[in-house]
Amino acid sequence: FVSRHEMMRFRQLIVNVVLATDIFDKDIGDLRKARWQRAFHGDGSLPPTLVNDLRATIVMEHIIQASDVSHTMQHWHVYQKWNHKLFNELYQAWKNGRMGADPRTFWYKGELGFFDNYIIPLANKLKECNVFGVSSDEYLGYALRNRAEWEERGEQIMQKMIEECETSEHSSHKERSE
Repeated sequence: FVSRHEMMRFRQLIVNVVLATDIFDKDIGDLRKARWQRAFHGDGSLPPTLVNDLRATIVMEHIIQASDVSHTMQHWHVYQKWNHKLFNELYQAWKNGRMGADPRTFWYKGELGFFDNYIIPLANKLKECNVFGVSSDEYLGYALRNRAEWEERGEQIMQKMIEECETSEHSSHKERSE
């Protein structure tokens, strides 16, 4: 770093980006939303250099969030592949006592809420800041289509995923008893 100021700016960026990965902390989420508003819809009271720094930071936070859930903004088959893997991971965690709730009881509706309250707003912000250019429209489009497809077919897909878990579980028990 050329100066202490540059080092502190870099540190702030890294801390904010790491905190952005905690999508379930309401207070952090509310602060992020307020910073987004200030950076992109502010009242003009901030000097341009501060606005640019704020925008750069908040955009980086949203990029890291998008990278974490990128499967939801890609083709249906990509979304389904990773959705299935995550469901299986959480199901196994529940079966092994590392998770309080059985994902079979909430997954279908949970995915709809995740799209409505997190994925689609995130895709809209990526489009608004234009960080990915015309690809932002594509990401938003995939998110909207995946949400609609999940609403239409998600319950059937869930039934198949549950059957697979139970079949796998039954096979595991059978192998252990032999």
